Amino acid sequence: MSYITVIGAGSWGTTLACLLSEKGFDVTLWVFEKDLADEIGQTRYNSTYLPGVLISDSLRISNDIKQAVHKARYVLNAVPSQFTRAVFSEAAPHLMDEAILISVSKGIERGTLLTVSSILQEISRHPVAVLSGPSFAKEVIRKLPAAVTLAIEDKNAGFVLQELFNTNALRVYTHDDIVGAELGGALKNVMAIASGICESLGLGNNARASLITRGLIEMTRLGVAMGAKEKTFSGLSGIGDLVLTCTSPLSRNYTVGMKLGQGMKLREILQQTKSVAEGVATAESAYELSMKYHIEMPIIEQVYRILYEDKDPAQAVKDLMERSLKSEFYG
Repeated sequence: MSYITVIGAGSWGTTLACLLSEKGFDVTLWVFEKDLADEIGQTRYNSTYLPGVLISDSLRISNDIKQAVHKARYVLNAVPSQFTRAVFSEAAPHLMDEAILISVSKGIERGTLLTVSSILQEISRHPVAVLSGPSFAKEVIRKLPAAVTLAIEDKNAGFVLQELFNTNALRVYTHDDIVGAELGGALKNVMAIASGICESLGLGNNARASLITRGLIEMTRLGVAMGAKEKTFSGLSGIGDLVLTCTSPLSRNYTVGMKLGQGMKLREILQQTKSVAEGVATAESAYELSMKYHIEMPIIEQVYRILYEDKDPAQAVKDLMERSLKSEFYG
């Protein structure tokens, strides 16, 4: 019977559910794993994805998707992008007519090359908003200051959602560029893998700064080609999120890159954690999008080849540095 339902009990979904519940809203957190749902309900801790954080008794926990969504005015999608279609195909028939969906997932679906909001609109035809920006769950849950952007086409709905999510430690800005906000959030994960590789190879601060800057150029090129606004990539969901994930081991994608640079194989890395590093799947989708739109994205290409063609990371760096010389800005 909740006013707000969060679908997905990863670190970010659990954090947002806790924050909204603390604001006094009636909130349900839907948990995919039955054993984890039981654990959270009984102990009030999510030891798998957000260890050490006590979850208020006022936050409802559910493993029943119909029960979780059928009365919710606002439904947050915190499910990893590659699983969103399956979960919301089950949830969609039970959504109330007035429901608004808010996606906080950051990825691009394999095969279809759709962003998460596009998947949700295709399945449900409900209005969709996107919440994105530099926001590590472990810091947000500790009430450390952060700022994010809320992208939605309907301005009035945007103002309502802005108030819904805003707290004295989480500042929410509104925007109308859903495509740009989503692509920024998705593509920065691939750049974070590249940054982790740079760090583990000991390439230094100059290399990382160059990677972030040129990575932003690649993200913007593809975004504009797909209908996004160029200025979006200079905001929180673009450069803001990019800098965060490319400079901190709190980023799962950065950590994947670190391990790749140390010589570990992707399969080994993925077997070590239950948390999803969205950049791994997004690298494949982003590479395919670059081919589809004929956009030059050399960093994306090299990360793709490291992940899926077992290319040596050091050789990938060498190939990037020895490309033909170009003007910094063109086109």
